[in-house]
Amino acid sequence: MSGWLTSFTGSFLTSGLKLLGILVLALLLTRLLKALTARLVKLAKGESRAALLREEQTRTLAGILHSTGSAVIWAAALLAALPELGINVTPFAAAAGLASPPRRALGFGAQHLVRDLINGFFIIFEDQFAVGDTVRIGEATGRVEHLTLRRTVVRDLTGTLWTIPNGEVRQLANLSRDWSQIFVDVPAADPASVDRVFAALEAVCAQFRADPAWTPALVDGPRVLGVESLTPSGAAFRLQLRTAPTRQHDAARELRRRILARFEQDGITRAALQRVELLGGKSN
Repeated sequence: MSGWLTSFTGSFLTSGLKLLGILVLALLLTRLLKALTARLVKLAKGESRAALLREEQTRTLAGILHSTGSAVIWAAALLAALPELGINVTPFAAAAGLASPPRRALGFGAQHLVRDLINGFFIIFEDQFAVGDTVRIGEATGRVEHLTLRRTVVRDLTGTLWTIPNGEVRQLANLSRDWSQIFVDVPAADPASVDRVFAALEAVCAQFRADPAWTPALVDGPRVLGVESLTPSGAAFRLQLRTAPTRQHDAARELRRRILARFEQDGITRAALQRVELLGGKSN
């Protein structure tokens, strides 16, 4: 009896020590992985626009590396711990292989999962977009809030949260990479001189470029390109504006406001009014 008890106690202590060692090792590896990914983000920090973009991309990659690496570490720890608990997974694997329909369903699901993971890997590796970018993927257009190897989460302008498997990302448009551009058409019907309209627009553009409040948002312009179209009521002048990513609409609204104020100051007519009279008699 004492021999059996001694054997059981020894076996229990041995298995317990192995389980404790597996747990401690898994915890140490996850802490080390977290420290390494945090170090990567710290090295990418900077104050320039390019540095901030690189930091956001590195933060996304570090988050994916941490989550994927942690999953791999704990999965390996679980597989190493099961034999110490007296659990043999071989019969379960054999039983799962006997059932053909479940196996086909599992294989079909695994194909989609592998496709998502592979596409997610190339999205990150090729730096197609990162968390914080504004993208258009299919019907979803908005800001990327979460990105993993398996899925991309986008919040659109209405606040709707779209969850898109990476395997479904076949065509995408990154709307916030490097710079954004917009064209502003200004209709004018000045009876005095087209040159006066040009002069007013050039003055507005020069003041806008020199404004310290807007200089950080401007990449190029605004500049007057010329007359875009002619109509019986006047002409439409086109302006080009290139800004920091996603700032084009804010800058265009401010530019239109300044143009309206300058036109009112110089007495420039924005559009000619047309009066249409319908003449006719009563039908018998």
